[in-house]
Amino acid sequence: MVILHLAIILPFIFALLAPLLNRLLPRVHTGWLMLPVPVVLFAYMLSLIPVIREQGDLEGTIPWIPSLGVDFHVYADGLSLLFALLITGIGSLVLLYSIFYLDKNKEKLVHFYVYLMLFMGAMFGLVMSDNLMVLYSFWELTSISSFLLIAFWHKREKSRYGALKSMVITVFGGLAMFAGFLLLYVMTGTFSIREIMGDASAIANHALFIPAMLLILLGAFTKSAQFPFHIWLPDAMEAPTPVSAYLHSATMVKAGIYLVARMSPIFAGEALWLWLVSGLGLLTLVYGSYRALKQVDLKSMLAFSTISQLGLIMSLFGLGSAAALYTGTAQAEFYSKATMAAVFHLLNHAIFKGALFMVVGIVDHETGTRDIRKLGGLMSVMPITFTIAMIGSFSMAGIPPFNGFLSKEMFFTAMLNIRTMELFGMEAWGTLFPVIAWVASIFTFVYSMLLVFRTFGGKAQFDKLEKKPHEAPLGMLISPVVLATLVIVFGLFPNLASYSLIEPAMAAVHPGLLSPGEQFMVSISLWHGLTIELFMTIGVATVGILLFLMHKRTAVLNQPLFAKAILNRSYDGGMRMMERLSGAITRVYMTGSIRHYLIYIFVFLILAIGMTLFSEDALKVDTTGFADMTFYEAAILIALVLSSVSVLFVTSRLTAIILTGAVGYLVALFFVIFRAPDLALTQLSVETVSVALFLLCFYHLPKLKKELVSLRFKLGNFIIALGVGTIMTLVALSASGTRPFQSISHYFLENSYKLAGGKNVVNVILVDFRGFDTMFEIVVLGIASFGIYSMIRLKLKEDGAEGGSLKPGTALPLNGHKSNDVIFKTIAKLAIVIILGFSLYMFYMGHNHPGGGFIGALMASSALLLLGMSFGMKTVDRIMPISFQKLTAFGILIALLTGVGSFFFDAPFLSHAFGYFHIPLLGELELATATLFDLGVYLTVIGVAMTIIFTIGRDQ
Repeated sequence: MVILHLAIILPFIFALLAPLLNRLLPRVHTGWLMLPVPVVLFAYMLSLIPVIREQGDLEGTIPWIPSLGVDFHVYADGLSLLFALLITGIGSLVLLYSIFYLDKNKEKLVHFYVYLMLFMGAMFGLVMSDNLMVLYSFWELTSISSFLLIAFWHKREKSRYGALKSMVITVFGGLAMFAGFLLLYVMTGTFSIREIMGDASAIANHALFIPAMLLILLGAFTKSAQFPFHIWLPDAMEAPTPVSAYLHSATMVKAGIYLVARMSPIFAGEALWLWLVSGLGLLTLVYGSYRALKQVDLKSMLAFSTISQLGLIMSLFGLGSAAALYTGTAQAEFYSKATMAAVFHLLNHAIFKGALFMVVGIVDHETGTRDIRKLGGLMSVMPITFTIAMIGSFSMAGIPPFNGFLSKEMFFTAMLNIRTMELFGMEAWGTLFPVIAWVASIFTFVYSMLLVFRTFGGKAQFDKLEKKPHEAPLGMLISPVVLATLVIVFGLFPNLASYSLIEPAMAAVHPGLLSPGEQFMVSISLWHGLTIELFMTIGVATVGILLFLMHKRTAVLNQPLFAKAILNRSYDGGMRMMERLSGAITRVYMTGSIRHYLIYIFVFLILAIGMTLFSEDALKVDTTGFADMTFYEAAILIALVLSSVSVLFVTSRLTAIILTGAVGYLVALFFVIFRAPDLALTQLSVETVSVALFLLCFYHLPKLKKELVSLRFKLGNFIIALGVGTIMTLVALSASGTRPFQSISHYFLENSYKLAGGKNVVNVILVDFRGFDTMFEIVVLGIASFGIYSMIRLKLKEDGAEGGSLKPGTALPLNGHKSNDVIFKTIAKLAIVIILGFSLYMFYMGHNHPGGGFIGALMASSALLLLGMSFGMKTVDRIMPISFQKLTAFGILIALLTGVGSFFFDAPFLSHAFGYFHIPLLGELELATATLFDLGVYLTVIGVAMTIIFTIGRDQ
């Protein structure tokens, strides 16, 4: 089912296209350009309902990291289909609503819709993924995109605070969930949810089973705002109302519920699962509903209402998991009614809560406030909005004939049924469940009445409003009207969803609970007779009306228990403590001294590699195959050691630079003696450019301090340098003395000419066999050069002087300076031409003779450096009027296009070809595509070297 993969990717594609579409159609609201995405996806998911019912579940796989068992495996069953319909259906209405809610002239609409599309794609991928690692990737992407959406009005401190709070808590839970997924993999050897379900009975007694369950539940509870992790959701209400209507009522907060439902077949037989999910859900239900009574901001009231309703749904999924203990019996379907209620209320809540959030957005948009103390009497001026609010609120309160009444009755039934279970201590404690549910339902009834009648009823207070209230425009009313209509339709005709949505979702939550070919009985009606549930509802309404009438005069109902919530204070205090602690720790080692940072790196290197060598018995030095040392090698070695040691004890930076260069040139002599011309040429070129670069940096450095030439300072440097040298020598000797497998060098020697058409094995390896390495190397070089350029330019800008740390008007080494030495300039003219010509020769002949793009580029850079030193930068600019930063980018682009070109010949990336062709006047020549790749390397290295040198060495 590749089309399922395309459906997941589609929102991401439009997220990338949003800026381009906005530029092409600047007069069109970006929302209209994005709206077709959820509409098309919703229509497609609707078309899958009969397919899944008749043909079964749909799935498809695209390999991703097969070696690790990570594949992009999508799986569409009843549960994922229900969530996908909510994501795309509510998403379509929210997008339509946002078009009229957000002002095109005042808001950064492109940013908003990019974030919204990212979130939609992430949620869609999350519910469709069968692979745990892919699911986790989408899970965290929902946290990141929701962070961006909550912080959309980022200039507001509360928006930034709410966004950070939501991200910290949900990402913390996500990391815990990730650890739980890894434990499942350790137990089963697979990341596939379907395969883990098949091994559920086998791993039930594993020592890691309970830890995995607890970690996964931690992720679910944080995402779905279960107590005590609920504190992020009220602060997330600082997001624009379309975001609240989408993320915090229908999609993101339901991700945790989806995870619990999806994992139920694995953990349902565990008592701890039932108690934690149902118990914490009920606690969240009653706490959230009670806190909602005390809110004066309409969105805050809906936030705590959402927390409460999420707890209700969570508790139902927890109780429904008891059905797994009675597989194949009549009791299985009896207890699965809790799952049926959970699925139905999941659908109902998304519909009526989405409508209510949009109503609150309309009230805020048209009156300028959400403070319930300033509102009242709006039904006369906003009759349509009032009607929608009444339908949504009555449904949330559980009043017939709306859909919320039906799922609330089913909720009461599930709570009453659980008393009959004789497992897990339910016979003793099960009676508390319906009592808690009834009390929470009373609170729900009260805040539902407050929401509609305190806002739209009572005495008008239009003088307290920022705007003159009036009915919302038609475009803003369409979406909530559609949702309110669905509230009525599913209330009057609930069985429309019975076997199209509810039963398939139940079958996905309880696979194998019934015999093959059987279906769950799903029959929902408004009238069940005079039942206990009906009397509970009557009691809820009676007590609820009394409390509603007493609300203003009763402190326990309308005033907070504490000045500040304890949990929020704990979060804020914890964040402040971590900031102070991290700041204190950071100040210890972040001294601003590059020397200190190098000491950390080198000491860690010595300890880590040294301990590994000795603890793993990897130190194996075999000198039997070593060649005898010649007189010349011994002389160069002695000179090299003396030069290296001398660097530590000199008192002049200039002397240190000269000695460092001497070490490099002596190493190049070694390569000459060992008959490695490519390495020798590279080393010589690198040393030439490096010494010049050191000298340019040296020009900017302050005067050498006395403590930097003290014996203690140099002794520390000597010990660390000696340690690094010793460790790396031991590593080299151990590596050369251990041959666990045959060297690959024989393969390169035998095939470099046959397969790549080149006689220079070194160059063939760089541009053909290991072209990926070279590609990444030039990209890293390019990034480094751009970083150096950016930092220096920013430094110059901050100092307010073109010379950076130098005084204004003071020229830098290569700017405006040119040598007055006639002999030097005369020799330089000839030398530059020779070096550049030799550079081009080495580049062209490098495939078959010593040389190549890298070496040739370094030589060309040396020639350009010599040109600047002898004739000044103005001469370089006149001869080469190009930007070296652009040259770097152009070189990387050539190398990349060379690799991409292989796709046109159905070959892997960076596959090269060669052939022999007769060229007029030149005769028969070998032409290889690797030469184009080497050209990219050549241009990149020149651009990198010159960018760094000329940025440091001149003031422009």
